[in-house]
Order: sequence, then C-alpha cells, then structure tokens
Amino acid sequence: MASTTLDPPLDPGIEPETLLRQRVWGVRFDVLAAFLSLCLVAAANLVITWGHWYSFYKIFAWAPPLFAYWHPHVGPGTPLAVVLAAVVILRGPDLAARLRWRALAPLGYLFGVAWTLAVPLVDGWNRGVPQRLESGDEYLADLHRITDIPQFLRTFTEHIISGQPGSWVVHVSGHPPGATLVFVWLQRIGLAGGNFAALACVLVGGLAVIAVPVTLRALDNDRAARAVLPFLVLLPGPAIAGVSADWLFAGVASTGVALLATGAVGLRAAWSVRYLACCLAAGLLLGFGLFLSYGLALFALVPLAVLVLARGWRAIGPAVAGVAAVVAVFAAAGFWWLDGYHLVVHRYYQDVGFTRPYNYWVWANLAALVLITGPAFAAGLRRAAAGAVEMVRTRVFGSDRVVLALTLAAALVVAGADESGLSKAETERIWLPFAVWLIAAAGLLPARHRRWWLIAQVVVALVVKTLLWTQW
Repeated sequence: MASTTLDPPLDPGIEPETLLRQRVWGVRFDVLAAFLSLCLVAAANLVITWGHWYSFYKIFAWAPPLFAYWHPHVGPGTPLAVVLAAVVILRGPDLAARLRWRALAPLGYLFGVAWTLAVPLVDGWNRGVPQRLESGDEYLADLHRITDIPQFLRTFTEHIISGQPGSWVVHVSGHPPGATLVFVWLQRIGLAGGNFAALACVLVGGLAVIAVPVTLRALDNDRAARAVLPFLVLLPGPAIAGVSADWLFAGVASTGVALLATGAVGLRAAWSVRYLACCLAAGLLLGFGLFLSYGLALFALVPLAVLVLARGWRAIGPAVAGVAAVVAVFAAAGFWWLDGYHLVVHRYYQDVGFTRPYNYWVWANLAALVLITGPAFAAGLRRAAAGAVEMVRTRVFGSDRVVLALTLAAALVVAGADESGLSKAETERIWLPFAVWLIAAAGLLPARHRRWWLIAQVVVALVVKTLLWTQW
C-alpha cells in the first residue's frame, strides 16, 4: 500500500522520479476530491437559490443544504476561534506525534470542547449557546410536563403523533424517551435551563474527540490515532451543530465503541474482570444510545467492525448483555423501541418529512455531510478507497486496514440513513455521531500536508458560522 499510507517509505525498486510523480499526483487527487466535494455543496445551494427547482418553503431550508438563514456577521467568538485554531494548526500535529497518550488525550478533549464552544460564540453567548436548546421545538419545552418519570415512559408513545391533545414537541416526539430523560435528570439534580443543557451536550459530545483515537489505538494503529486527533479537535461539525443533543449522542455512542475496542482486544489475550467490565459498560452505553436516537440503530455497524478487527468474540457476550439490560429496563418501564419507531415514522410524514422532496435531499444531505466533515474527509476518503483497492490487489493488509474498515462502516451507516428518507435535511446535526468516524480517513493524509488540510477545515467552519445563522 505504498501510495496510500501516511508517509510512504522509499522503495529502492522505484526510480526517484517515479516515486515523486506518485506523491505529487496523490496530492493532486486529494485536492481534486476536496474540490469536487465543495462543488456538491455549491450545487445543493445553487439549484435552489438560482435554479428554482423547489421553493424554499418546500425544502424547508433557507440556506441549503443547511437548516439555517443567510446572515453575515461576526461576534466575540470570531477572534477566539481564530486564535484557538491557529494554536492547534501550528502545534497540534507535532504534539499529537510526540506526547504520551495520558497527556495527549485530556489535552485533545479540552481543545475539542474549547473549539465547540468558541465557534458558536460568533453568534454571542445567549444566541450561540443556551438559546439553541430553549426553542419551542426542543426538549426543554416539554420538561414541565414530566413530573413522574415512570408515567412518562408508560405513556410516551401516546403523545408521539401530531395533531392530538398533548402531543410532544418535535424533538421529544422524534426521539426515543432516553433523549428527553437526559435533560429531565439534569433538571432533577438542579442543573435546569439552557445553559446547563448546552454545556452537557458540549462536554459529553467532546468525548467523541478522544474516543475515536482511543479506538484506533486499541486496534493497533497508534500512528493513525495520533494523526487524526487534530482533525477531530477542529472538526467543523461540532462547531456548526455542537450545541445540540445530537453531539451528546455522538459522545455516548463513540465512548461505547472505544470501551468495546479496549475490552475486546484485552479479552482476546486473556480473561480479565477489567476488560469484561469494559465490554459490559460498552453494551450499556450503546444500548442507551438506542434510546437516545432511532438512527443509532444503524450505528451498530461500527461496533461490529470493531469486533471483527479485534477478533474479539469473547466480548460479544458481555456487550450484548449490556445492550439487552438497557432494552429490558425500558421495556419493563413501558416503552418498546419498535412501537416508538413506527409511530415516529408516521409523525415524520405528518410534518416537513412529507413536503421535503426526497430526490433533492438524497444528495443534498451528502453536501451537508461535506460541511460537517470538511474537505479533509473527501481527501481522506479518496485515499481510503485507493488503499482498499491496493490491499485487495496485493493481499497485504497493514495497520491502515483499521482506518479503512471503520471509515467504510461509517459510510455504510450514512448510506443507510440517507436511503431511508427519514433524514431529509438537518443532517448537519443528525449525522454528527457518524461524522466523527468518517473523519478517521484523514489519518491517511501525508504528515507534511496535514496543516494545510487543518486550515481548510477551519475555513469551512468559520465561513459557515460567519455567513449563516445556524439553528443548532
């Protein structure tokens, strides 16, 4: 896989001019992939803004492919985000390559949280942070109705369908009850209101920044884990939609995968209470993820890929037990996941899901995905595809197989979600749990080019937040 690893070693059998040409053309194809991905974004906007294929009211998005409004502006977060990004770009790749992991992981988490808060501050604190979760469609709007949690779970499905007395607001009805319970629990411990809700989303979601590298490292690819960390810290998605419950979902699901990878690799060597506990905890988190978002059922492909890569068959038992325990608790409390899912599909087509055209959003969703993963993802995906072909051709499967497998699993998850038609628009937040695994492909980019790709990531995030009023 000489042409697709991070820094291809010199091959004495290849003429220097040939090797240089391969590297140059590799960079050119990376740039071409990134350019084409941005062309997709432009097309998604232009066919609506200028092409008039559909009215803005029919697609229900005023700055397609994002659920946002055009409003050029700057704010206190603008210089803060620029300074923070400059520090990560200038020092991040070097620190990621040489720091001990015990120091690197918390540092990456802190910078990831800082980035997720800094960019929304372009809109100011109130507009950019607490008000995101205080609108009439968000979870907090219905918390005053939930005084008895057992009754809430028993009767939850009775209020999913729209147009009847007592219907839940959009976000409560559109998710399993676990999502709302998170904010109920915060309220019960005295952390009520938009400020605490937003900070909870940012702080829990930030765990995804280190969960992905931890997974790669557990699966014996420390090089890729270190390479991808700065890209996760400066990922555009959390900057654009990190003050949303979906970023919290990403943190929960990704942490579950990281625990599963750690436990599965450990149990492969020997039985251990520590690693059994990791697998059980992974199952509990992934099981709870099912009750945060119906879309996380598709996410099962990522932990499945981890089990295959780790050859961690011993981990299946405790992990499945953890998932089953969560499902059993919710079922005993009166909520059956499949009943909720079928009612949500019905509710979806009562609302904008009916008016939004599938034949536009089936590809415009991918344009939104480009904006939350950034151009580095397109370049990394190009290298992942080339690497997969090379591995099949040579039958030499190196450590980069981990990145390829996880990227492919996340891509299949996105494809399934897109094809379902249940994610027409708003995917800049809905697909955040998947985006953090897709950006793992950026770990395949050559070290000498990473700073330029990080600059591109930052530019995308800041341009979006400067030109638009985003809703998340």
